Amino acid sequence: MSSKRRDIKSCSIEELNTVAKEIRRKILETVSKNGGHLSSTLGATDLIVAMHHVFDVQSDPFIFDVSHQAYAHKLLTDRWDRFDTLRQFGGISGYTKPKESPYDYYCAGHSSTSISLAVGAAKAIALKGESRIPIAFIGDGSMSAGMVYEALNELGDRKYPVIIILNDNEMSIAKPIGAISKYLSQSMASPLYQKMKQGTERLLEHFPESATYMAKKFEESFRLITPGLLFEELGIEYIGPVDGHDIESLVETMQVAKRLRKPVIIHAQTTKGKGYEIAEGTKEHWHGVSAFDLETGSCEVKKSSVKSATAIFSETLLKLADDDRKVVGVTAAMPSGTGLAAAMEKYPDRFWDVAIAEQHAVTSMGPLAKEGFKPFCAIYSTFLQRGYDQVIHDIALMDLGVAFAIDRAGIVGEDGETHQGVFDISFLRAIPSMTLFAPYNETTMQSAMAFAKNYEHPCAFRYPRGAFMAEDCESEAFELGKSDLLQEGESVLFVGYGNGVGRAIETAKHLDGIDPGILDLRFVKPLDGEKLKVLAQRYSQWFVFSDSARMGGVGSALLEFLCDEQIEGVTVTTFEYEDDFITHGNTKRVEESLGILPEQLALKVKENVNN
Repeated sequence: MSSKRRDIKSCSIEELNTVAKEIRRKILETVSKNGGHLSSTLGATDLIVAMHHVFDVQSDPFIFDVSHQAYAHKLLTDRWDRFDTLRQFGGISGYTKPKESPYDYYCAGHSSTSISLAVGAAKAIALKGESRIPIAFIGDGSMSAGMVYEALNELGDRKYPVIIILNDNEMSIAKPIGAISKYLSQSMASPLYQKMKQGTERLLEHFPESATYMAKKFEESFRLITPGLLFEELGIEYIGPVDGHDIESLVETMQVAKRLRKPVIIHAQTTKGKGYEIAEGTKEHWHGVSAFDLETGSCEVKKSSVKSATAIFSETLLKLADDDRKVVGVTAAMPSGTGLAAAMEKYPDRFWDVAIAEQHAVTSMGPLAKEGFKPFCAIYSTFLQRGYDQVIHDIALMDLGVAFAIDRAGIVGEDGETHQGVFDISFLRAIPSMTLFAPYNETTMQSAMAFAKNYEHPCAFRYPRGAFMAEDCESEAFELGKSDLLQEGESVLFVGYGNGVGRAIETAKHLDGIDPGILDLRFVKPLDGEKLKVLAQRYSQWFVFSDSARMGGVGSALLEFLCDEQIEGVTVTTFEYEDDFITHGNTKRVEESLGILPEQLALKVKENVNN
């Protein structure tokens, strides 16, 4: 396989098909052991093999949208021997990562950026007077985001030579129209068709206006029975749909597109899970998988009696919706991941999945709040970043009662830098009229959501992936800007926020001779100023526990408070994340590398207290 990888540009079609089979086998062997993205990357393998054969990865920018489907690209470059470390701590990333390989042109983990990146690369190439061609590889799901059409709009106007490979694996853009569609697709992809089209265009320049008008009308009518009308109207040459698993046809099509030296979109239809029959088709659970048995496809799931925070959110939201028809909600392509699926199934007219469109999801909830409804906007922390201006401009500025349910706050594990949910406190805390709070177990989640439901201003609450660290217990109802002292202590105060409360409780168990007070801060905006003033008189050393970035985080909020109130004699040590992007890997291994496991934090507390 290694020689074929090095010489893939000189491979025959038969050899390319063999390479694709070997790549699929390698992906299946690795993902069945490590977990990872499976169905989409198996479906994209033939397309990527053809890309590497036709284009030059050493010079042409290969730009993968989201890039979870780029495993074949990694294997075709310089990572075959390291592929068994996929998504493991210290191993290769599940996404493209330039620090990992010079063949990864751009870091990608969020969707719908590839065409914008390709346009930018094309501008740079034009300015440098080079002949390289950017290739953007994008899935049909990513086409739901507005950023794609902003990029297509400029590309169609500027006419930079860019190849867009549209991997349509669910036929969500256009279904083939039987034999006619197949015929048209093959015709459009052929050099003869392209020459005829270009020749006709040149010929029409010399015809009378009436003849040109009739020919144009004929061309438009011809295009109406093809799925490429939208792209053609934007000024982008369209070829397709083509069979995304016929490597010979793909190579011919890409060669045609390469020669055109203009913007071209190749619409390829693929089957998710191609080559692994158990996973073939639109089966959602095969998109991202944990380790599984390769022969049977069965996955050994470790059952836990502890509910995940997402499950608690889902159950509580459904109860709120049952009791009040004005409770509504939205998510952006993550109904299962955010726990909104149950509410969507029971109340399809009140809960919506708007696809990969976080900006639209946020803004669309504003009018609902204005009209007297109570919207819950359920979005992962990492993806809420994509709707930041909308949070400010369309919700907070209007002071509308939208509640942001921020899932996956903190370390998320194997997805790594592009997905870690560490910035939401920092970027939301700066927004006027925004209220921020967080639960730390099942009871406080229910209480937090009851507060959010009745709160008439913008608010956001965060919770982790998986289970809360703290066990469930009785708790007081949430009250705006009020904290809860869980445990009295001497001189040392542990200030926990959200899942950080559980981390503080666990850290306290590893201390000998130190009896810390433990505060459930609950609200980081507004802070419980009255209680904090009292606690400042009793505790001289504060330690902050929060699964969030240090800059602009909970520790910063407390230091600002102490400074504003001119309170002296209190030292604040925060165990929030340092100013860096956090790598991928098993969550516990990542936390260990950051020094934030409870036993590690206990040692740090002892050092600080003794000094």
